[in-house]
Amino acid sequence: MISVFSEKDRQQMAEKGVNPQDVLQQLEIFRKGIPPIKLLKPCTAEDGITILKNLDKYIKIYSEAEADGRAMKFVPASGAASRMFEQQIKFNNANEQIDLSTIKKEAANDNDHNELLRFMAGIKNFSFYTDLQKVLSEKGINIEERIHHGQFKEIVDAVISDNGLNYAELPKGLIKFHQYGNESRTAFEEHLVEAAAYCKDQNGTARIHFTLSPEHEQIVKSHIESILAKYENENSRFEIGYSFQKPSTDTIAVDMQNNPFRLEDGSLLFRPGGHGALLDNLKELNGDIIIIKNIDNIVPDRLKNETYKYKRVLGGYLVELQQSVFHYLNILTGKNSDGGTVNNVLEFAREELSLDIPDKIVAASIDKQRQFLILKLSRPIRVCGMVKNEGEPGGGPFWVEERDGTISRQVVESAQVTLDDAGQEVIWKSATHFSPVDFICGVRDFKGQPFDLMKFRDPDAGFITKKSQDGRELKALELPGLWNGSMADWITVFVEVPIITFNPVKTILDLLRPNHQPNE
Repeated sequence: MISVFSEKDRQQMAEKGVNPQDVLQQLEIFRKGIPPIKLLKPCTAEDGITILKNLDKYIKIYSEAEADGRAMKFVPASGAASRMFEQQIKFNNANEQIDLSTIKKEAANDNDHNELLRFMAGIKNFSFYTDLQKVLSEKGINIEERIHHGQFKEIVDAVISDNGLNYAELPKGLIKFHQYGNESRTAFEEHLVEAAAYCKDQNGTARIHFTLSPEHEQIVKSHIESILAKYENENSRFEIGYSFQKPSTDTIAVDMQNNPFRLEDGSLLFRPGGHGALLDNLKELNGDIIIIKNIDNIVPDRLKNETYKYKRVLGGYLVELQQSVFHYLNILTGKNSDGGTVNNVLEFAREELSLDIPDKIVAASIDKQRQFLILKLSRPIRVCGMVKNEGEPGGGPFWVEERDGTISRQVVESAQVTLDDAGQEVIWKSATHFSPVDFICGVRDFKGQPFDLMKFRDPDAGFITKKSQDGRELKALELPGLWNGSMADWITVFVEVPIITFNPVKTILDLLRPNHQPNE
């Protein structure tokens, strides 16, 4: 390391809590590149994706685990809402006036203008409209008059900037998503409502954990404290946790020759490692059954029952799998695992977990088969809801070939695949399902101890992207994604869930979809 880093560099790493050995490994990843995933075929219904029957059975199993206090909800909520308002920000920065006549003229041939037209046409249908009306009124601006005359500049500016609601700078969880009569709820509030519905123990305590950006900590905590009384009562209360993406998970940037990128003062440039860095946060929860759901995937109350139903179904299926895995591990690590028992466990692993059993294990001694099974069953478990592909962006479920030649099920992002390979592109496009990030995770072993989740990630499953800093090109490294590379070596099961359970809000226009409006 002496030839690569100076004493000042090492001091900078120490202040961030970055392990120098990790930095060296990251530099090696830049130099070697990240090998693409080799897709074999998409997971489809009954070929990698389970279609569950007897849903009431799984709901009952989960309800018992929930009552015992085993469940917790984990919501990555650190992202700013700026991506939701990219189009509005662009128009606001580029135009001193935003007029209806100009927008209409361009909308027929330009998607950006068409989207702005849709935004303004639906402005009164957003649940933050009353707040918007109020902040403009305080400036002496009548929003109804501006809309009538087709003058939109001040309205757009008031939505996104600190001259008004400042929504482009807030975390997405603080945006008001849904209207209920004269009241509205932010995304944070909707997640509290959900947590109370399917993460509440027999004493009435619902556990939920949000990951935040440090700069948003106070505003988020103040908001949740201000609304908590609306959702707590003698039968329902919350245990709310918060954490941040750690500076120690930042990754080093390099120049286009793969040398450490240095700022004008000579210091190294480190960048946030992406949502894969949240594996540290997940590990430190010391949880048992953890339900992972994105901050923007929520619906109004009128559609929540179906969401609740399938959370319980997925949770019950996880618990049932856990019970079987733990039962077999107790036998395999005991004194009663004869050849017949080992064969039964091999069959369970093959049929229920889709575990690839190498030929050399099939032909091996009973003792080696036992050792193999103990190793493969002693892993965290995730049950992943998968919805039918209707054109939404996101990762999908695939059978992939691992570097050791074995086959596994993985959630794969397009950036992990060589799509200029015609064969891989055909497989990618033939996917029938995609992942809405609807995971139920079992993170304790058969002795009740928490797994060290870092041992089950694929360090080579990150992403290298091109960025710029002060006008200079650089390469950045994202850690293995939380639901793909970071969980690559988990026991993974895919289960089909209905599309109604997936209602993301990626742009502000998504809130105008019927599933986010008060009435169908």
